[in-house]
Amino acid sequence: MTVGKRFSRKMMTATLLLGASAAMAGCSSIRENRGYIVDETLISSVQPGIDNQQSVVATLGRPTFTSQFGDQTWYYVSSVTGRKPFVRPRIRQHMVLAVKFDEGGNVVAADRSGLDQVVYLQPDGDETPTLGRERSFFEDLFGNIGQVGAPGAGGGAGPGR
Repeated sequence: MTVGKRFSRKMMTATLLLGASAAMAGCSSIRENRGYIVDETLISSVQPGIDNQQSVVATLGRPTFTSQFGDQTWYYVSSVTGRKPFVRPRIRQHMVLAVKFDEGGNVVAADRSGLDQVVYLQPDGDETPTLGRERSFFEDLFGNIGQVGAPGAGGGAGPGR
């Protein structure tokens, strides 16, 4: 075997090994943190009856969202997803920390929930049902012809007339 053929064979083997390792790296899982990044030490330091809104903000930061109705509650939502290339992400870890406050702004409770509380919804069809009548394309397109400025429509005379 000549030197040129040995060199060519080694280059071909090296190229194949490099290509195979690049292909394997492309199939690895992609991990993404979404929302609040959990720090167990900080979360466990929030104590009911001791902390208030200012100390919770100083410890945990601003919440992901707050309650709009009922008791004042701050929610810290954290998810870790994993996915392979060209595939929808799947939730690997999920945690919601709900910090409840009384009227004075003091912490009443700090409750956690996890992946067991997640509900997966399956939409029913491609359309959202709405109230009202169904209109065809042409009714939508030409439905307002003759409506603007018609007698009794209240428009067309200008403001204040």
